[in-house]
Amino acid sequence: MIRLAGRFVRSRSGSMMPLFLLALAPIISAVGFSVDYTAAVQTRSNQQQALDSAILAITTMDTTSTLTQRQAVLQNTFVANGGLGTATLNSFVAGTTSTASTAQALATYAMPTSFMQIARINTVPIAVSAAVSKPPALVNATFKVTGVSGYWNKTMTLYGTAFAATTAKPLMTINYTYGGTGDPKGYGTTIANVITVDSTGKTVTTMAQKQVCKLVDSNTPSGAVIQTDGFKTKYYCVDTMYPANGTGAQIDVSQMGGLYLQMDVPSGNPKKLVSNDPLTSNRLYSGTKADTQSPIVYNEIPTGQIVDIFGLVPCGATGYQAWEDGGSPVPAPVSNADFFYNVTGKCDFNKRPSDTALTQ
Repeated sequence: MIRLAGRFVRSRSGSMMPLFLLALAPIISAVGFSVDYTAAVQTRSNQQQALDSAILAITTMDTTSTLTQRQAVLQNTFVANGGLGTATLNSFVAGTTSTASTAQALATYAMPTSFMQIARINTVPIAVSAAVSKPPALVNATFKVTGVSGYWNKTMTLYGTAFAATTAKPLMTINYTYGGTGDPKGYGTTIANVITVDSTGKTVTTMAQKQVCKLVDSNTPSGAVIQTDGFKTKYYCVDTMYPANGTGAQIDVSQMGGLYLQMDVPSGNPKKLVSNDPLTSNRLYSGTKADTQSPIVYNEIPTGQIVDIFGLVPCGATGYQAWEDGGSPVPAPVSNADFFYNVTGKCDFNKRPSDTALTQ
């Protein structure tokens, strides 16, 4: 049988071989076309990923960047991510404190073919597009202490990780020292400090607020706002702002890629509470008010959740936060908390790529 097949193939006297080859040509062409098609599909996928990366990159550039500068970064980033051909920035609209930045881009490439050249199709045009929207996000947060109590000294620190950095550094501290009042709740002195680094690299600590809370007695100053706690103890607090017209500890977070809060309570259990630690973030409360006349409604962070401080601080409005310092088991009502403060956010353009969303 094998010898017979061999003689059939080598035979030149019959007419079957030309017919066989003619029948085989469309099959070879179909297989070849499918190979080129598969290559085109894969190339298009690679092009899309490269363009997505490139358009995300230009949204982190300074607001003063020109369209030409953004075009250059778009093309370079596109190529660096494996893109072929040309990436074109069709439009870029810079956002404001209330509107999002938007951009649209197109990438084109003529992919050479292999088998389709039989049909005189030497290239296949591949075009992909991408669009992004980058809303304004937190660039500044102002912390103002509203009331701290307890027998335990404690410190809350805001840590920030700058862009391209791997280590978080302190941006603010709020320190509470028990004043030995002896009442069931306990009151003392709280100091909020802003931490910055000067041009020489030296760390500078600047006081922004000092709050002293005492029990009502014969030395209570006239005009003091008298408050009554859950134990029926009457007390008052005196705030001193630095400068005198200050609104609290103003923290520039525009250059920060990450933020988290940490509460250190040497006498507590646990002794360290961290907002991005799912084991201890449940001691943080976040509150809102429907309007200026409404009471604050607090929600305790659920157990196991990591808190995004950028998302927790409202833009152009005041949010309310509190910590339960470790003296009570959680979940628990916010009345068990001992550390209360307000946070007011300012939002604008920022360089965080995580705030950008692909819309096409």
